[in-house]
Amino acid sequence: MISTQDWTKSEIDSVMEVAMELKRARAMGKPHAYLQDKVLAMLFFFSSTRTRSSFEAGIAQLGGHGAFIDSTTTQISHGDTAKEIGEIYGRYYDGIAIRQCDWGVGNQYTSDVAAASRVPVLNMQCEVYHPFQILADLLTIIEQKGDPRGKTIAVSYAYASSYQKPLSVPQSLILLMTRYGMNVRLVRPPEFKLMPDIVQQAQDNAKQHGGTLEIMDDMDAGFKDADVVYPKSWGCWLTTEDETESVEIGKKYSDWIADERRMALAKPDAIYMHCLPADRNIEVTDGVIDGPNSVVYDEAENRLHVQKAVMALTMN
Repeated sequence: MISTQDWTKSEIDSVMEVAMELKRARAMGKPHAYLQDKVLAMLFFFSSTRTRSSFEAGIAQLGGHGAFIDSTTTQISHGDTAKEIGEIYGRYYDGIAIRQCDWGVGNQYTSDVAAASRVPVLNMQCEVYHPFQILADLLTIIEQKGDPRGKTIAVSYAYASSYQKPLSVPQSLILLMTRYGMNVRLVRPPEFKLMPDIVQQAQDNAKQHGGTLEIMDDMDAGFKDADVVYPKSWGCWLTTEDETESVEIGKKYSDWIADERRMALAKPDAIYMHCLPADRNIEVTDGVIDGPNSVVYDEAENRLHVQKAVMALTMN
């Protein structure tokens, strides 16, 4: 699972079904140790809150063990190649999960490990894709809104001052939600484009599955009558890879915030989503993220269930 594009829609449907089954089992205290004695290597090049915790808890709940590996505690910086990690970890472990988000590096590294590994490789996020976040998002939308077909989701840029974030969440969102027949609005300032090949794949998905993809540059228009709003920050990586220049470009759009006024433009029962962490009162107001339309904690919980589903389906 490097991208949801690698899986058929029926396979992703199966992930949703298994995730719901495992969520019910956990709620009722029913044991579900489908991966007894299996071990997952969790290799992190970037820090994490939800991803590490949900994978570590998930593999334990499935009866296995998660081995947390910080890349700085390995010999990777001293010569271990992606091929060697794939070959060797693929012989020690029953699955390899990787988070490597360096621009122009992460996706290739994860793919190279996968090519050399005899066990499943799970992408915990790279600079191009964040598949498990988006599977959790899909599960949340289904729980909250029922059949996603025909529903409108605004995948919008929002300003943040913390750091220049990867493109992986908005890109993965437009790829998967178009496959589920949603009307996807990609809303962003002109400097904050996504990768052209990803946009093209999303357009192809929309044609095939009865959804739409509309690219917009007005945040208010993007929110108007939406069923789901997903405003978050990402860096203008396709405009500049210079951190300082990117920060200055972003400052021009500091008014791109998810606030109560904008939420009122969406449908009254619209849900607010965010992968977290959010820059509070910069990217989103407290009133929105803590308000009645917010489903961010349900969304975060669903990371656990979809990841368990994929592990159960691939690591047996």
